[in-house]
Amino acid sequence: MKTATRPIEGESRNSAGGIRRVLSTYRTEIAIALAIVIIELGVGMVVPAALSAGNIANVTQAAAPLVIMAFGVLLVIITGGIDLSVGSVFSLTGMVTGLAMSHGFGGVASSLAGLAVGLVIGSINGALVTFVGLAPFVVTLSTYAIAGSLSFIVTDGHSLPITDPNYWLLNSGTLIPGVINYVLWCALLLIVIEFCLRKVVAGRWLYAIGSSSSSARVIGIPVNRVRLSAYVLSGLLASFAGIVSVSYISNAEATAGSSLMLQAIAAVVIGGASLFGGTGSAIGALLGSLMITIIQNGANLIGVNSFWQGTVTGVVILIAVLVDRITKARR
Repeated sequence: MKTATRPIEGESRNSAGGIRRVLSTYRTEIAIALAIVIIELGVGMVVPAALSAGNIANVTQAAAPLVIMAFGVLLVIITGGIDLSVGSVFSLTGMVTGLAMSHGFGGVASSLAGLAVGLVIGSINGALVTFVGLAPFVVTLSTYAIAGSLSFIVTDGHSLPITDPNYWLLNSGTLIPGVINYVLWCALLLIVIEFCLRKVVAGRWLYAIGSSSSSARVIGIPVNRVRLSAYVLSGLLASFAGIVSVSYISNAEATAGSSLMLQAIAAVVIGGASLFGGTGSAIGALLGSLMITIIQNGANLIGVNSFWQGTVTGVVILIAVLVDRITKARR
């Protein structure tokens, strides 16, 4: 009888150990998820409509572009860099996509033109940071200004309607029955990025570079190539976020991404990533994006002046950075 129960006891211990490891690895993300639930319940006590299925669906749909953008920003921040250009890339992508459609190109060709924006700007950012050795803040601030200016120049500042009648399917259609596409894109990116960061060698290299790029170079990690890839992916994901957003609102605006750069960085930091590099997760970036969107949605429902949203976002970033600094000091 004893020998028969030993495997079961061993499996039980392994299972308990696995659960403890998961809880330890994602303790920050679990805390954020609980905070989201508390915030939503608190808003729901004041405005019951906040807990309705319709409002929750609106929140998730509004959060989707920010989630996608935050995934790209996360990769750069893990390496110890920063990408301030993503908001302007988002805007320019929408304008280029709309402009292509207005010249008779179909949805696929127009989307590829939009994605090219992120590919080019991400490559420029990565090349200047990696091979020229310029500071990421300076480089991405410059491309932020250039892309933001081009967003107005390409259409003389006018908004552009999306002329493809089926383009809304990119955001709100269903490739998989029962799963709306904006949820599908976020879920796929979450799974792929989190898996790569945790299980794939190249993903672990990002953490190593963020912890100490000189040490990473000594042990043979291709620091330049990995860092360049992070900036390229950040640009591509910012463009994809812009395309998903344009598909949703069926209109391209030159200022569409003006506030998203700050929100994307805030989402990543709230999600547990350090601005000093070496830490972060895709799950945390997703939860941080949801928290920001829920706070904004709750403020609107309660009737808080929208002008205060920037203040709230800035305060949240400051608190998250302070918590990160205190945590590192204790370690």
